[in-house]
Amino acid sequence: MTTHTTATRDEWMAARLELLAAEKDFTRRSDALAQQRQQLPWVRLDKAYTFDTDTDAGKATLDELFQGRSQLMVYHFMFGPDYKAGCPSCSMIADGFNGFALHLANHDVTLHAVSRAPLAKLQAFKRRMGWTFPWASSFGSDFNYDFKVSFTEEQQREHGIDYNFRREPKFEWRAGQQGGGSGPVAEIAAGTGTDPATYTRERPGMSTFVREGGEIYHCYSTYSRGVDGIWGSYAWLDRAPLGRNETGIWWRRHDEYNNAPAPAAHACCA
Repeated sequence: MTTHTTATRDEWMAARLELLAAEKDFTRRSDALAQQRQQLPWVRLDKAYTFDTDTDAGKATLDELFQGRSQLMVYHFMFGPDYKAGCPSCSMIADGFNGFALHLANHDVTLHAVSRAPLAKLQAFKRRMGWTFPWASSFGSDFNYDFKVSFTEEQQREHGIDYNFRREPKFEWRAGQQGGGSGPVAEIAAGTGTDPATYTRERPGMSTFVREGGEIYHCYSTYSRGVDGIWGSYAWLDRAPLGRNETGIWWRRHDEYNNAPAPAAHACCA
């Protein structure tokens, strides 16, 4: 027998209609928020960025990442140079990219992932995951640092980092985790083959850009839980009977679940 509230069908319908009113109000507020997001002022970029890509040229500018379209959406995928594999949270988010990247491309929007790991590591992990969306390396570039998703060890340990539009305390506040430790951050870090300090010098986020009048403008960036909206599994869980129902890090890379097909062997990933 369930301990959850039960009802007759008529009682359920009355409660559902009350919830529907709240859902409709949320939808209208979400639409208004999207308009406010689109009205943000743009910042013209004066700095040149170069990326390593799998194109024939090998190198690409930010302009070339647009692939001829007027809008570019960059997912800042957590995969640092010292990682052995991509962040499992970012990997779960990126599992949805293959499908809708095509639709975005046919609506004048290019979706591109960018990480600081060398291109060879990204390509090997991309093959392992079976992904087809474009993924560039910003290794050796200031791109990740300028858009506040990568940080130096000095920033982390001596000054604290500016992430998600606020200043974090220096790393020592994560007591006991610097060499391994325990807890969710240490668990995820171990899954990338790193320690918490190294792992958290990379952060997730999304930034958008537009080309207009021969110039490139930065339009929007969001970080941390700001990427919940593109984490497709959570949109489903928020409508599941038990919701997110989380007691810890339950997700894995899609080839690491017990019922997943055996992954193909790739040198970069343990």
